[in-house]
Amino acid sequence: MGERLLDVRELEPPEPLERVLELLDTLAAGDSLRMLHRRQPNLLYPILEREGFAHRTTATAEGDFEILIWRKQV
Repeated sequence: MGERLLDVRELEPPEPLERVLELLDTLAAGDSLRMLHRRQPNLLYPILEREGFAHRTTATAEGDFEILIWRKQV
């Protein structure tokens, strides 16, 4: 099991969404992806649900968002 970090805070749309979708394809069962974003990625959440991923979003003290993503157990 491992965790990958994806920092998209400096990228302009739609690049953050494109980057995270590319990495999701490589995420193995038991692994997670921690994404750092300057805004809440509302367009991403329904895609995660549809593709079988769970997520937890936390606002940071700096005003950014940290989104932890993992595959749901089947």
